[in-house]
Parts: sequence; C-alpha cells; structure tokens
Amino acid sequence: MHKILALIITIFFFSEVTTAQTLNQNRKKLEAIRVDSPPKIDGELNDDAWNNVPIAKDFVMMRPDNGKPEPSTHKTEVKLVYDDNAIYVSALMYAPDPTKIPAEFTNRDNIGNVDFFLITINPNDDGQNPFEFIVTSSGVQADSKVSNGNEDFNWSAVWESDFKLTDNAWIVEMKIPYRALRFANAPVQSWGINFHRRIQNLNAQFSWNHIDNQQGNWTQYDGLYEDFKNITPPTRLNFYPYASATTTTSEGQTDFDWSVGMDVKYGITENFTLDATLIPDFGQVGFDDVTLNLGPFEQQFTEQRQFFTEGTELFGKGRLFYSRRIGSRPIDQFANERKDDDDFVDGKKVNDEVIDVPDKVQMLNAIKISGRTKSGLGIGFFNAITEKTEATVERTEKTINGLDTITNVSTYKTTVNPFSNYNILVLDQQFNQNSSVSLINTNVTRDGRFRDANVTGLLWHIEDKKSRYNIDGSFKMSNISDDEDHPSTGYAFDTSIGKQSGNWRGEIGYNFENKDFNPNDMGILFRNNQQRIYGFVGYRLLNPKGIFNNYGINLYYNVNFLHNSGTYTDTNGGLSFWAQTKKRFGFGANLNYGTQRKDFFEPREGSTSGIYFKRPQRLNVNHWGSTDYRKKFAIDYNWYYTFFKNNPKESYGFGVSPRYRFNNQFSLIYGFRYGKTNDDQGYITKISEDDVNEDPSLAPLEGDIIFGQRDWTTYNNSLTGKYSFSTKSSLSLSFRHNWSKVPYQEQFYSLNEDNGELTANNYQGNHDKNFNSWNVDLNYVWQFAPGSQLIAFYRNSIFGNGDYAKHSFFKNLDRLFEEKNQHTFSVRVVYFIDYNNLKNIF
Repeated sequence: MHKILALIITIFFFSEVTTAQTLNQNRKKLEAIRVDSPPKIDGELNDDAWNNVPIAKDFVMMRPDNGKPEPSTHKTEVKLVYDDNAIYVSALMYAPDPTKIPAEFTNRDNIGNVDFFLITINPNDDGQNPFEFIVTSSGVQADSKVSNGNEDFNWSAVWESDFKLTDNAWIVEMKIPYRALRFANAPVQSWGINFHRRIQNLNAQFSWNHIDNQQGNWTQYDGLYEDFKNITPPTRLNFYPYASATTTTSEGQTDFDWSVGMDVKYGITENFTLDATLIPDFGQVGFDDVTLNLGPFEQQFTEQRQFFTEGTELFGKGRLFYSRRIGSRPIDQFANERKDDDDFVDGKKVNDEVIDVPDKVQMLNAIKISGRTKSGLGIGFFNAITEKTEATVERTEKTINGLDTITNVSTYKTTVNPFSNYNILVLDQQFNQNSSVSLINTNVTRDGRFRDANVTGLLWHIEDKKSRYNIDGSFKMSNISDDEDHPSTGYAFDTSIGKQSGNWRGEIGYNFENKDFNPNDMGILFRNNQQRIYGFVGYRLLNPKGIFNNYGINLYYNVNFLHNSGTYTDTNGGLSFWAQTKKRFGFGANLNYGTQRKDFFEPREGSTSGIYFKRPQRLNVNHWGSTDYRKKFAIDYNWYYTFFKNNPKESYGFGVSPRYRFNNQFSLIYGFRYGKTNDDQGYITKISEDDVNEDPSLAPLEGDIIFGQRDWTTYNNSLTGKYSFSTKSSLSLSFRHNWSKVPYQEQFYSLNEDNGELTANNYQGNHDKNFNSWNVDLNYVWQFAPGSQLIAFYRNSIFGNGDYAKHSFFKNLDRLFEEKNQHTFSVRVVYFIDYNNLKNIF
C-alpha cells in the first residue's frame, strides 16, 4: 500500500515541491505589536494600547460577490496586540445606522439573525487547522476548531469579549488567552490570521485577506502576523467539576439519584491536549429522534454527549468511529443459548425469560489525547471503559413426578455486556496545506468469552499544488474474534479521482466491502458484500448573476454489484439543482431514477445466501424551499412523490416548518412532516417448524420467507422555542411527537427464492404496527461565570408500540396518554477552574 501512495504522490508532485502559500500569492502581512499594558475589554477604543498599531483594513467580499471590495459605507478596521498572557483584538466596523443592525439573542455557539466579527488564528500557519472566535452584534460568543474547512462548534474555549454601538459603527474587543490556543515554544513566531465581517442586511461576508472561491479551501487564505516575540505557552490545565441531582417519576413511583464528577483538560505539550471525563453524567442530553424501523438495518442516531462531540475531528477519519456504540444497548451475543424447551426431556422442561434488561451500558470513564505537530502530524488517542452489565432472567422449571407436574420459578443474573475497553489510535500527516495521509485503528476488547474486534484503515487525500484535482481513497481491514477462536477478516477499498475547483467539477470512483468486512463494534456500516462504480459531474455559479446569488446543478450515477458473487443488483442516478436568489430565497429540486433492484438484505438471510427480493423500477421527484431568515416570519417546506413501474406501490409526502421571531429574545419554530406509502411490501417472518405444527393447513412450508403488503403513514410534529433573558441566560423548549401506523392487508406472500418475486399464500397473522414516540424537553441555562453553567432540565417522555393501526390522529393521542408516562427533572452545576488562576490565588 505504501508503494501505491508513493506513486500517487509522485504523479501529483513529480517535479515540484509545493510551497506553503501557492494559492495565496497576494498575502497581506502585518507586524504583531507587543504592549506592556493591555487594553480593558469593554468595547471602548480609548486605551493607549491601541495607539500606533498597524490597521488591518481594505476588506474584500468573500460571498456572494467574491473579490468585490468592501463598500465605502461599511469600512472595517482591525487592530491586534499581544502581551505575555493573551492576544487582544479590536474591530471598528462602520455602518450608516448601527441601530438597524440585527441583533438576535442566541445561546453560545449559535449565530442567529445578527452581524458578526470573526477571527481565525492558525499558530502553525498550515492552512488547514485554525481556531475560530466570533462575537455577534448581540454580544454572543461562538468558537470552533476548524479542520480542512469544517467548523467544529462543539469545541469551546474560555475567553473575553465585549461590544458597543456608536453613532456610525459597532465595536468589538476580544481577549484570547494563550491557554485557548496551541502553539510552539519558539522565541519568534509568525501566525496565520484572518478577520471576517458578516453584514446581515447586505447578505454579505468580507475578509481581510482575500479568499478566492475558485480554488482550494478558505483556510488556505490567511493573512500573516509576523514577529510574535518571547511568548510562552502557559500550563493548559482546566478543571470542570460538576454536581447533579435527578428525580424520575413513572407510574406513581419516584426515584432520586445524584452524582458528582469532573472533566479535565490538560496540555501535555504545546500542541497536544488530554481530555478526561471522570464518572460522566449524560442525563441531560437531548432525546433521540426515534422512528419506526421495519427495515433490515439499525437506526443511526446523532451524538449529543459533549465529550464525544468536542474535538473529535481526528477520530472521525474513515468513518470507523460511531460513538453511540459506547454506552449503548448491551450486545448479548449469547442470548440464543438460554434454555427454551417446549417438550419434556427426561421428565423436565425448562423455559427462560428475560424480565429485566438495562437499556444502556454505563460508561465508567473516558480519555482522549489529540493534537498536531508543527510539521503537520496529527495524533489522536481515545480510550473508554464501560462496566459489566447484567440482565435478570426468570427460569421456569417443570418436572414430572409420577402423575404430578411440579413447577419451580427462580431468577438468576446473566451478563449481557461484559467489562469492555474501547480504543482508537489515529496518525494523520498533513502536507502542502491541502493533502493528508492517515492511519486509524479501532479496537474493542471485551472480558470473557464475548467477542473482540479490531479495524484498521489507511486513508489518503492528495491534491495537486493548485488544489484543482484530487485523488481520494482508503483501504480498511476488520478482524472479529469470538470465544471459539474463529477470526473473521474482512476488507474494504475505495478510490476516486476528481476535479474540485472552478465552475465545473466532477468525480469518478470505485469502492467495495467484501462479505466479511464488519466495523460495527465501534463504527457503523449498514451493508457489506457490495461494490459500486460511482461518479458525478456538476456546474456551480461562483459569483452572482441576474437574480441569483448562486446556483448549481449536479448529475450523479451509481452502478451496484454484490462483491462476493459479482451479481449485478441495480443502477441509480439523478439530477439535482439548488439556488439562492438575491432576495435570499433558497430552493432546489431533485429527480432520481433507479432500475429494478435485487435487494439481498430485506429477506434477512444474508447477502451471500443468493436470496433476494426484487424491487420495482422507481422515479422520484422532490422539491424544497426556504425563505429569507432575516424577516420575522420565514418558512421552510418540501414535498416528494415516487412512482414505481408495474407495481401498485406509491409514496408521497410533504413537510412544512414556519418560524417566527417575535423579537430579539423570543422565537418559535414549528415543524410538521407527513409521509404515506401505499402497497409497500416487506419482510414479516420466516416459517419455523413450530409455525407449521400449530396450523398444518397453512400453505407456507417450513423455511418459507413471509412478506406482507402494507400501507405506511407517518406524522411528525415538532416545536422548538427559546426565550433569552440575556446572552448568558435562556429558556428553551424542544417537543417532538412521531406517529407511524402500518396496517397490513389480509393477503400475505411467500418469497420465491429463485427469482425474488412474491407468491400469494394462506398465511394468517396480525402484524399491524402503531408506533408513538413523544418527548418534551424544557431547559434553563445560566452561564453564571466564564465557562461555568447551571442547567435546570425537565423531560416528559412517552413511548408506545402496539398493533392498533386503524386509529385516527386524535384517538391515537388518547391511547398514547394511557401509556407509561415518565417525568424527569434534574439540576446540574458545572464550574470552570483554570489552574493558572488557582496557582495565583495560593
């Protein structure tokens, strides 16, 4: 594999060495000025520190009209100074009438309907990994760590800012402590820095150093601040102790729980940080958008635990880390070994029934170490430990004693998830400000006879020196070992070549996963044993034209096969269009086509069995639109319709989401989605010997795969709202009710294993579904000190899953409220402690 990589790099760079700023030929440069007395962060520019400081000015439009100079009515002047502890930034942003600048209050890291000032700081000047700090026109802070142009707003630092309005401008002052950054301990340094200004009323964003949208990534266009002298990285040690108390009430019974713990951030070196969570408490994370799942694959949920979302960009390489695996449901791979005897054997019959199983595994602690050297080598290490989890099993033993049957009932504990250790190691070498080669390994080790898993991936993304073309790809290998020492080794490969710059773009590629590739102990993959030829070609408007700010059109295709047998399964392709007008109306449409498809997964027999279900040819059309969010009232909408050839199936639906901003402090968003699929066909069960014995008149034979025809209707109602008392204090609401009803028709079918078609049979059964998921979250957040929060949280949740599938909407609600209703209330306090401040106190 290293020879392949060497060849790739040689092709792209065979005769030239790429300089650090190939795309940034007209780079602006200023001298960094040291001050003895730092400015007071109050939004006033009357401090002596701002005198005789070089001004970063002459901003250039980044979007929508890339390259256009800033208007004379909206000039921007920025100054930067530094001392032993921090860098300080002031921004004077002129405006004809500052009172008309939008200034919506939001929570931290949420931008909203505002103007903002933004600084990116890249101490390594590598063009790929800056830190980003934002102050909005309402005074809200946001910050992120950027990787290859992707902003991670889950990353948070503690820093200071303030703002003021004047008669003809608005002003921002910022203090960014060195503890919030990662930089080398060198006597003289030059940092890549850029400043951005967002002007909401003009629908425009400007930057100090021009960012060319024709080529490369926006992070490659920093200006340069030179001659930072004699600054020393501080001891980066922060503590976040917490205490929480929770009450849970269900069916008249109330349980109380409390916990204390701590998160720790420690700068191991100038560029590497250790994050640890000790005795973690995730009781206040948001609810999952659970839906009815009748398909062969699991439902994937977004991660909402902060420890797993902050600073994890290295661990996401290769899509081998699905953090919800840690602390999720038990695996219980030996469930089928429990006794279930329907007949008496030697005068005894034993039946086991699981009566109590935890719905999640408790995580004991976790650490992550991550950072990047000056030479561009990123290193990430992650480790988490989960505790042993047991379920309660009720055993019923019946023994024949003469003419009597003696019944004995007992319970015992069984391990459904052992003590487990999860590890990730990542090495990511970046170079030329646009390319990288990565090695990632994930490992799950479980105590006892439970299975272990190991996955390794080699990844590459290579661009030419002008970032016009790229080669992207990966090679991955998985190894699963069980208690019988029967390892299973699988492989996956992907490679593509594409053009990524300019108006016209395109890509062509090939990938496969063989039948044994399985990264799912720590990652997520829905299908293996497949291979695909794929590609797209697209055109995009880079600068406004006519009524449009931008638009684009893409044509894509995929040709799909099984990998193990090479069987052709289907071809799909489509045409998509998106646009935004100068009045900020965004809209788009898609036309998608799929040939008749051999679905080897719906029958639940495994893709190597040769058994498939023949799905019909389809044509889908959909459209979406979004109005101007600058207005108090805005609306998002979408609709779709899918046609199926020579099949009674049809599918259609729509969604609408109006939003209203009552004022800068209070807003509400309502969402409604409706979907309907008529005459859908899907897997129900496989006929067992017991099914045949119970009713010999059934036409299906043992081993027959039964499908049903059904109508599937889904309603989804949601409401989110917030009221901000200040930029530090807010109350938010999240509500969601998802309802799906699936009545089956009376006729059922057997799957023909030779041709994938369905044949009517006399099977009978009730497989109707009525699924409800109801959640209401109410959150109060108060940032009472820098980095410190008090959070009061209330949740009402109901879950219902039955077979009454013919109810009306309101009758279903009545039935839902008869289900078990759970109320949760918790209070959590987190306090930020900086070691340097603590050291000074003592």
